[in-house]
Amino acid sequence: MTAPATPPAKPATEPTATPATEPTVTPATEPTVTPATEPATEPTATEPTATPATETTVTPAAEPSATPAARPAPTVLAVIPARGGSKGVPAKNLAPVAGVPLVTRAVRACLAARPVTHVLVSTDDAGIAAAARAAGAEAVRRPAEIAGDTATSEAAVLHAMDAFEAGHGRPADVVLLVQCTSPFLTSAEVAETAERVTSGAADTAFTAAPTHGFLWRETVEEGATGVNHDKAHRPRRQDREPEYLETGAVYAMDAAGFRTHEHRFFGRTALVATDPARVLEIDDPHDLARARALAPLLDTPATPGFADIDAVVLDFDGTQTDDRVHLDAEGREFVSAHRGDGLGIAALRRAGLPVLILSTEQNAVVAARARKLKIPVLHGIDRKDRALKEWCDAEGIDPQRVLYAGNDVNDLPCFHLVGWPVAVSSAHDSVRAAARAVTVTPGGSGAIREIAAWLLGPELNTPNS
Repeated sequence: MTAPATPPAKPATEPTATPATEPTVTPATEPTVTPATEPATEPTATEPTATPATETTVTPAAEPSATPAARPAPTVLAVIPARGGSKGVPAKNLAPVAGVPLVTRAVRACLAARPVTHVLVSTDDAGIAAAARAAGAEAVRRPAEIAGDTATSEAAVLHAMDAFEAGHGRPADVVLLVQCTSPFLTSAEVAETAERVTSGAADTAFTAAPTHGFLWRETVEEGATGVNHDKAHRPRRQDREPEYLETGAVYAMDAAGFRTHEHRFFGRTALVATDPARVLEIDDPHDLARARALAPLLDTPATPGFADIDAVVLDFDGTQTDDRVHLDAEGREFVSAHRGDGLGIAALRRAGLPVLILSTEQNAVVAARARKLKIPVLHGIDRKDRALKEWCDAEGIDPQRVLYAGNDVNDLPCFHLVGWPVAVSSAHDSVRAAARAVTVTPGGSGAIREIAAWLLGPELNTPNS
């Protein structure tokens, strides 16, 4: 078996991201076509003499070689409206699904869509703006008059377009309205919706899910009546053409047309069919709970690599153990640890990654295990998230570049703080739902060894080995 590639060495400090300068597109110069010169006077015909006139060969002027200028790619601006005030779900747009805030999930989907050139989050909330920028988007402050409960998404998009044009010195060609309340939106859906407009096939486009459902309407006068069918005729599913339900996830509009009509639908409209299983809009706490339960099934599994992580922080009970405690007759506690976890932690240390054990329990067993592994420990901690934040500050580590592994609800505050919350497979359901990645291995059975293999490869190669 070939050993995996050695992970790259980590920089000592996090590089400062400098926004790329907007390229200046200089149109190619049109070639100058010079016509062949006409003679000044018509030639005078003469009577032929004994010597026949010599035939003149006329060579036509060469066609100029004109290379058409390459058409610049359209500027496609994805606008994500994300207000801070939400009555149904407080702080909804920052609510994590699979450990990632909803606004961050939307930004990532847009950034990964090939036609999208810029992503801008419109918000009235400083926390949402910070999350958007951390994910790689721009953020614009939305005025209060278009940030209330009655404000339209169209108003937010028009304001964002103005802000983009003022900041970049040019207008967008195509604008997208992307809702971060659709947690299972994919970059492919964003790309396909944008391309319906950039290709010229449509003026507007949107995502929709096919359905063969029978819709009904009920009135006091008539009772229940069919909306999309005759109730006296019940065709089979395979005999019916599908109808489409608007998902509310993505809309694409020709930017100039949108400014004129101030509405998301005008001109020729195209729809992009999506997977009905992925359609979910989060409007209340039950929707959020469903999204968290579905995330392990619908999200593409993702695990971090060495370049993504600056530190590893580990819970102890239930993460490095199987969460059981053995007692002797004197009440002394014993737990079981996995040797593979020790091997993984040693490899992480050799790779130069700081490793910390963070435990609620004040227990001599935890301290003894940390001494054996030669790593620091903070135990007997009531507020693990506060202790973790203080440790990151002291070590000069960005929490967004920390992998935290845990198994139970007391780990959730730390999950919300770090960039890579990881649950062991035996974790509580709510913890698994909040995790960005979940191990295959249960706690106490080598889950930490598995995490080390994500970062260093299955043979735990270190950058200097």
